[in-house]
Amino acid sequence: MSRKSAKEKLSGAEGFEQYYSELYGQRWPSLKAAFAGEGSAVEYHVTGAEQSYFLDSASVLAALCLPLENATDLLDLCAAPGGKTLVLASRMPKNATLSSNERSPERKHRLAKVVQTCLPPEISERVKTSCSDGATWCTRQSECFDRILLDAPCSSERHVISDPKYLNNWSPSRIKTVTTEQWALLSSAYRLLRPGGILLYSTCALCPQENDGMIERLYKKYNKDGTAFSLLEAEADLSQISDFTDIQLPGFEKTQYGYMIMPDNQKGAGPIFFSIIKKQKTCFTS
Repeated sequence: MSRKSAKEKLSGAEGFEQYYSELYGQRWPSLKAAFAGEGSAVEYHVTGAEQSYFLDSASVLAALCLPLENATDLLDLCAAPGGKTLVLASRMPKNATLSSNERSPERKHRLAKVVQTCLPPEISERVKTSCSDGATWCTRQSECFDRILLDAPCSSERHVISDPKYLNNWSPSRIKTVTTEQWALLSSAYRLLRPGGILLYSTCALCPQENDGMIERLYKKYNKDGTAFSLLEAEADLSQISDFTDIQLPGFEKTQYGYMIMPDNQKGAGPIFFSIIKKQKTCFTS
């Protein structure tokens, strides 16, 4: 039996353990121990808002790494439950608007409530929430946003390992399913991005196929000659978040096409992968 075939037959808690221990080797025990810890939740409170919002410090850092200077049309394509939308909205220029989308009606309802209660009216009135499949947006619009955040659905191993129901039902086929979904969303987001615009792609997955693998696929589809887009270095923009000087942001590790924030090295923060893509020219030919 080939190595690939053997991996495809893995399932449940035992299969999960074997798959990720082979992937991360000696690091896997420390990652599992970090998953069992408390995480790194921080309070994000925007002045004038009714309520605070608590989210992982890794999520704050990833959203801060999407530069917003001179941006006017922003999109959070898979926005629920809403933490990264808050980070974007609280930083966006005063003349900018943010479209915050979620495909699940139930999760979109929660997202809209977060926007209304965790942002002051002068900001929330510039945030439009919607409920649709982000993978199909590019069939109705194209190159109309200058900043896009795509926090894609993913394997979310930290949640899987903590829930016996999901752990017992795990198999590598789940990774195939989510990478198909991620690619549909990423290619849609790329088509929605204006030339000169910036896209931040992120997941909370450990699996390389869902992280660097997606950016590799984007290269093969749109950037074979290296001129269609470039990758930006991560730099958290702290200039517009004076209210949050007490938030301790984690560090990150460089990957082939982006960055990882790993809980074993960052006091429980993450895991999060993110890559920052600047589109240089249109992806449509005349």
